[in-house]
Amino acid sequence: MSFGLECKKVKRTGLSISFLGGGLLAAAVPILNMAFRAEKYLGLSAPPVEILMNANWQMMAMLNVLIAAAGACLMYYTEYADNAVQRMCMLPIKESRLFFDKAALITVMCVMMLAVEGAGTAFCAAHWFESSKEIWMELLKSFGYALLLMLPAALCALLTASACKNIWVSLGVDVVCVFTASMLPAKNFVLSLFPFAMPFRTLGGTEESTVFRFLIAALIEIVIIGIVEVLFLKVRRSLE
Repeated sequence: MSFGLECKKVKRTGLSISFLGGGLLAAAVPILNMAFRAEKYLGLSAPPVEILMNANWQMMAMLNVLIAAAGACLMYYTEYADNAVQRMCMLPIKESRLFFDKAALITVMCVMMLAVEGAGTAFCAAHWFESSKEIWMELLKSFGYALLLMLPAALCALLTASACKNIWVSLGVDVVCVFTASMLPAKNFVLSLFPFAMPFRTLGGTEESTVFRFLIAALIEIVIIGIVEVLFLKVRRSLE
């Protein structure tokens, strides 16, 4: 029931249009890159999906994280704007339910955005490279991996938004985190575990052991963020 209400709120905020537009913008990155610089990539010996992801994913990931952060801030801003959070606390439901419903919704939005980007990458693979069944399976694996590594950043942005009533504070913190993550050395595994740095990782060309460690780290971070949110809400309620 509560998740259904979150879906209805999306219609008023334009959140789905924002994620769809962001997905289309990110999907245009590999298409335009191949349209103007195809000769630079066609001679490479790596698999097509790996070539496309290595050439374009940094920009695409940057757009994805910024859109997810802005979307998370917008989702909570609508709650704080008219004191809807305070009224919801009077209902016989846990306040943490609001966060987890929004987390489920932003996950769906991220899936939609990555699906659009996957379609754009698939077009590039089919148009400029030889199409095969392996390409489609590699695409599914790459974007499934990207989704899981993106969730900690999206949920971390949602956590920040739930803690700040002013949308500009939470958005500013998220933007600083995104640009800080983009400057961290990619070869340092510990620094790469920063939630806003993980979405910049790609599956292609990465050792299986490293992929496994990032997947486990992403799942652990998702659980930790959920626990932190629950504890934060309990502390905030006790102080009010």
